[in-house]
Amino acid sequence: MPEIFDALNENIHQEKLIALATVLTGPGAGGKLLLWPDGSSLGSLGKESLNQHAREHSRKLFQSLNSERILLEVEGQAIEIFIDVFPPPPRLVIIGAVHIAIPLVRFAKILNLHTVVIDPRSAFATRERFPDADELIIQWPTDALQALNINEATFIVTLSHDEKLDNPALEVALNSPARYIGALGSRKTHAKRVAALKASGLQEEQIARIHAPIGLKIGSRGAEEIALSIIAEITAVDHGISA
Repeated sequence: MPEIFDALNENIHQEKLIALATVLTGPGAGGKLLLWPDGSSLGSLGKESLNQHAREHSRKLFQSLNSERILLEVEGQAIEIFIDVFPPPPRLVIIGAVHIAIPLVRFAKILNLHTVVIDPRSAFATRERFPDADELIIQWPTDALQALNINEATFIVTLSHDEKLDNPALEVALNSPARYIGALGSRKTHAKRVAALKASGLQEEQIARIHAPIGLKIGSRGAEEIALSIIAEITAVDHGISA
């Protein structure tokens, strides 16, 4: 049992998605099984059939980032299990310190998202323009993203409208478990982007993860309204609503 709690604490500290299943009632009450998104586990709920039930049920919980109490009947016995999901802290990563990013950071902070703004152009990525950003990184997006440990609670938006910055960043994002990936640009721009990403070796199912044109359709015009549509779409996806 100590090794389970040691592994749980280590993964939480490293901001890795993990879940702990516990038998609440029935045979084996108190048994614990630590679960990872890749299907691996540590510990036991007492029976392998219970372990398998917990692994299978945890798949949807890892997608929703929710915890849940479940009631099972195994070999004629009622067993109650609680699967407690420990998601990493939510984080919004913005590629491009452009005008739209300024209100987007403000909206994200209201929703308690840790905000990261990345742009290699020091004239744009300044504290004067982004006083509310938790992190301001003046670096090429690919290098910055690879150092950020993108996880299942990371939301990534590319806003620079410069394919030299956005496309390589999208390549990194699409090869990660990021919860949301959105890209600014018209349908024509996105079609060109898709062609470039395919040429770089990405598969259609990967590229389909991109939300583009970015944001909910609310008729947005100015920077603030576009930022509002983006944060609304992120919220919808986070809550499991198709956007």
